Amino acid sequence: MNLDNYPLLKQINSPEDLRRFPQSQLSSICHELRQYLLACVSQSSGHLASGLGVVELTTALHYVYHTPFDKIIWDVGHQAYPHKILTGRRDQMLTIRQKGGLHPFPHRNESEYDVLTTGHSSTSISAALGIAISEQKKQSGKKVAAIIGDGALTAGMAFEAMNHAGHVKPDMLVIVNDNDMSISANTGALNQHLTQILSSKAYTSFRENSKRILANIPPLKELVKKTEEHLKGLVTPAILFEELGFNYIGPIDGHDINGLVATLQKVRQLKGPQLLHVITQKGKGYAPAEKDPTLWHGVPKFNPNDGILPTTQKVAPTYSQVFGDWLCEMAQNDKRLMAITPAMGEGSGMTKFANSYPDQFFDVAIAEQHAVTLAAGFAISELKPVVAIYSTFLQRAYDQVIHDIAIQNLPVLFAIDRAGIVGADGETHQGAFDLSYLRCIPNMVIMTPSDENECRQMLYTGYLHNGPAAVRYPRGEGTGTPLIPLTAIPLGQSKLCRQGENIALLNFGALLTEALQAAEQINATVIDMRFVKPLDEKVLLHISQTHNILVTIEENSIKGGAGSAVCEYLLSKKIKCDILNIGLPDKFISQGSQSEIRQEIGLDKKHIIDKINRFMNQ
Repeated sequence: MNLDNYPLLKQINSPEDLRRFPQSQLSSICHELRQYLLACVSQSSGHLASGLGVVELTTALHYVYHTPFDKIIWDVGHQAYPHKILTGRRDQMLTIRQKGGLHPFPHRNESEYDVLTTGHSSTSISAALGIAISEQKKQSGKKVAAIIGDGALTAGMAFEAMNHAGHVKPDMLVIVNDNDMSISANTGALNQHLTQILSSKAYTSFRENSKRILANIPPLKELVKKTEEHLKGLVTPAILFEELGFNYIGPIDGHDINGLVATLQKVRQLKGPQLLHVITQKGKGYAPAEKDPTLWHGVPKFNPNDGILPTTQKVAPTYSQVFGDWLCEMAQNDKRLMAITPAMGEGSGMTKFANSYPDQFFDVAIAEQHAVTLAAGFAISELKPVVAIYSTFLQRAYDQVIHDIAIQNLPVLFAIDRAGIVGADGETHQGAFDLSYLRCIPNMVIMTPSDENECRQMLYTGYLHNGPAAVRYPRGEGTGTPLIPLTAIPLGQSKLCRQGENIALLNFGALLTEALQAAEQINATVIDMRFVKPLDEKVLLHISQTHNILVTIEENSIKGGAGSAVCEYLLSKKIKCDILNIGLPDKFISQGSQSEIRQEIGLDKKHIIDKINRFMNQ
C-alpha cells in the first residue's frame, strides 16, 4: 500500500499522533482513513460496510478520549477496522483474517487498545460497566466508552447491563451506533440545539439539583419531569434509556466530525451513566456499499473501481442453500413448520423461504435464548419449529436447550450451520464445541451428515422425530452428491463405506472424503457413523472385535466429542481396544482458510495417515 497517497494518515501511528493534529484537519484525516480502509479490504477481503460507517466516530473517539489510558470497547468488533488502522496496525491491514495475520475482531493479545476480545454481540456494556466500577474504586480517572450497534441492542444482555449500570451509576458512556435510521430526519436545527443542551454541564447540573430541590414537592417535581420527558420524547427515543438510569443525549450526525468531537468533549466530563445516540450510514462514502450494506458487510477481494463483487463458480450448493431448499420443500406440504433464526436468516440460507412463506418465518433478531424458548412454545402448541443457528451462537442459548426443550422432550429441530472449522472469522466463530455440549443432554438426538444429500435426509429425520434433534453441518459447499427423495434414517444407523482390514476409521461428519482417501492408502475400513447420539452400538461392538485399531474422526473438539462417546461406550462394555481420536485440539483455533486450518491441525488425508502411523508405532 503506497502511503504517499495518504499524507495525513501516513503520520498517524497511534492515537497520540492523531491528537497532535488541529481539529480543522480531522475531516481530511477521515477522508483518507475511509479511502485507505476501502483499498485494504478490497485487497484482503473482510468486513467493509460497518467500518465505512464509523470512520468519523472512531476518529472522534480517539481524538477526545485519552486512549489507551481511557478504555474504548467495540461491540461485536466487525466495525473496528478503522480503530485498528489508527492504533498502530495500519501497515498490517492487508493480513487481516489471514493465517498468522491480524485478528478479524478486537483481540486483547494483539493490541493494548483492544480492551475486550470479542466477536459475539452485546457484550460491550457489561464489560464496560465492570471496568467503570473498577476504575472508580481505584479513583484512576480513566474514562470508559462502549460502542454498540442498534442491532446488538436487540439482545437482552445489553439491557441487563444497562439496567445494572443505571442502578450503580458509575461514570461511563454507551454510544448507540444507529445505522438503521435516516440521518436527514434526525439532524434538524431543533435537534442539534437540543443535543447541545442535553450534553451540557449546565443542563446536567440543573437536572440533578432540581431533583433534590423538588424532592419534597411531589406534584411540582412530577410536572417538571413530565414536561422534560415530553420535550425530549418529541424528538428522541429518550424515555426508555432514561428509565434505565442513563442520561440520553442525541441523536447526532455520526458523520459530522466536528459535532462529534464537541459532543464527546462535553460528555467525557459528565458524571454517571451517559447514552449518546449517533446516527450513521453503513457503507458511508462508497456508493455500492451505501446502496446495499448487507451485501457489502463482509466481502471477498474485489476491484473498488468496478463496485461489483466477484462471483465464484460453485461446484455444488452450499450446505446453507441445501437447508434453505429443504425448508421450502417441507413447507409446501406442512403449514405447521415454523422456521426461527436469531438474525442469521441470510447466512443460514433462509431468504427464499422467508420470501415464499413469510407467515412461517421468524427472525427474532440477536436473541438466541428467546429463539430457542420461542421454539418451545411453538412445539407445545403442536407446531413444528426448526431453529436455524450457527454452532458458535447456539452456545449462547445452552440453558434454554436444556431447560426449555430437552427436559420437556419437545420436538424441536436444531439446524446447526457453521459447525467445525469456519475459517477467517477466527476463534470466536469456530464451531468447535457443539457435539461436546449437546451430547451430554438427555433426550437429544445428534446427527452429523457427510454430504449434502445426507444433510437433507437427516433434517427430515430430525423433523419427524418426536423429541429434540440436532443436525450439524459445515460452512461452505457440499460434495456435489446427487440429491434423492427424502427418506427418514433409522435412529443410530451407521453406514459401511469401505471394507478393509485391521484399522477401522469411524467418521462423524464432513471429513468422510479425507477418511476414504486415507483408507485407500492403508487398506482401512471406513464407517460413516452418522449419529453421535444414539451411537450405532451394534456396529461398534462388531468392529471392535474384528479390527485392532479404531480411529474416530470429527471436526469438533476431541474433549467430550464424538470420539469420547465411542470410548465411553466401549469402556462401559469392558471392551479393550486401541482407539485413536482425531479432531480439534484443546485450544482456541485462530483465523485462516478452512483448508489451511485443517492441514495445520491434521484433518487432511496425509496427516490422518501420519497420526495413525505414529499411534501404531508407539
